[in-house]
Amino acid sequence: MAKGDDALARKRNRVRRKRLRSSENAVSARVAAIIANKRRRKSGKRRGCEGMCFSLPTPDDPFNERHGKRRKGEEEPTDDTEDAAAVPKDDNPKKKDGSAKKQPPAKAGAKAKSKAMREQATEAEEGRVDFDRPSKFLVVCLNAIRDAVAPEDGGGSSIHGAGDWGVELWRSCSAPAPSDVLDTSGASATLEQTAWLVSTACDIVARKERLGMVVSCPFLLYLVPSQEKAAQVRSICKPLKSLGIHSVSLHPGASIEHQIAGLKTCEPEFLIATPERLLELMSLKAIGISSVSMMVIDGLKCFLDLNVSDKIFSIRDAISSNPQITIFTGPSDKNVATMAKNLLRGRITKLSINDCVSSRSAFVTQHVHFCTSEDLKTSKVKEILKQILQSHAKKSSKVLLVAATNKNAQQLSSSLKRGNCTVTDDSHGNTFTICSSVGLMNVHVKDRENLAMTDVEKFETMLIVDLPPSVDGYKEILTGVARQTIGGEVHSIFCSTDAPVAKPFAELLANCGQEVPEFLKKLESS
Repeated sequence: MAKGDDALARKRNRVRRKRLRSSENAVSARVAAIIANKRRRKSGKRRGCEGMCFSLPTPDDPFNERHGKRRKGEEEPTDDTEDAAAVPKDDNPKKKDGSAKKQPPAKAGAKAKSKAMREQATEAEEGRVDFDRPSKFLVVCLNAIRDAVAPEDGGGSSIHGAGDWGVELWRSCSAPAPSDVLDTSGASATLEQTAWLVSTACDIVARKERLGMVVSCPFLLYLVPSQEKAAQVRSICKPLKSLGIHSVSLHPGASIEHQIAGLKTCEPEFLIATPERLLELMSLKAIGISSVSMMVIDGLKCFLDLNVSDKIFSIRDAISSNPQITIFTGPSDKNVATMAKNLLRGRITKLSINDCVSSRSAFVTQHVHFCTSEDLKTSKVKEILKQILQSHAKKSSKVLLVAATNKNAQQLSSSLKRGNCTVTDDSHGNTFTICSSVGLMNVHVKDRENLAMTDVEKFETMLIVDLPPSVDGYKEILTGVARQTIGGEVHSIFCSTDAPVAKPFAELLANCGQEVPEFLKKLESS
């Protein structure tokens, strides 16, 4: 006897749910239940008596077709190794079924199940989740924000255009040992940057729940300087509510009684607040932030101008855990750098959404030293190294010397090793230690050709002995140094043979807000 349409639809749904349960991008049980409830409402097939049922959707039955009853011979699950159904990209079941016809359901399900088992074995062996690439759930969150905030941008260029920056942010925040992020693109985060940030937080929450970990609420604390900025960030987070992520905005624009009453009725995953209102609610014990896992400071320079830096530190001290901190601030002065150093206590990653030299070299001090001839460069290098030792007397310095060719690098290394203050380590070639009464200095000598194979971003101090023939080569070196620290120093020796690049070199220093030496000004005007 031929089966009816309802029976065939149920069979297709069962196959689809089984395949999605075993996929690598499955979401948590709570998120799957919310999505199933939404799809059931949109389908319009719910019976009138179904609202009176006491059973809830489960990962095995997200559409609540069995009303909490198990099939005959089905055992109660003893572990949570199977994940909930993954989030579909659209709500059209016909389109989903059409794509499923390309591969037999049984074969696709077996393949996905074996792949999931391999990944689970790898995760159990390594003790971590695969952080090599973002999950599809992150893309789902970005698409939800794009469709709600920028529906006219059908191609997604506005949100997805910051993909390179967003992936680097995701890697820094989602790694097993996350690093703090200092973004120097501008004074505050753009819409695209905020979308990637909150989507990254959603992806981390989903991964933790899939591993059976308890996610604290609030998970993300997003500090903003004004009510207008809070409303903007809230509008970006609002589309994530359908995916199970609830956000609350706290600012002086609403009465504190209304906000206290609202906080009693929900436990938001994301908290968007101004420092003053947040501290006021904390003093009334209306909310606690001790277990916050991620913290965002949007506009550090603006907070400093508003004289609320002490409030920022009070909020940071109220978090008992060691949260991952992301700071947005443009190329600023020493006060901003000092405050950022006090806030970021762990490993740091510098990011910038644009390729502007002033943004990528933010907080890096440039020093230009004049040398009359090439023969005197070695003595000038010794003089500069002595100055660096005196300025970093309390800690061991790590300096990278850059020469033009390998021959120049070997001659410079040999000359420095002959000094009385040098302890030679020939096993590392052009790497040695300078020992003096002031302190220790680890010196690495490289030529420009082999500089690409060196982790320049790990060096806080660099000395360019031979300037590149063009300013573009200097820009490449400048933007790559000190990417894992807030501050940095780049010393360069300007010789008389470098006169042709005096004018563009002086303009570059001025654009980066650095002091232009008098000898460069004279060469530029001549």
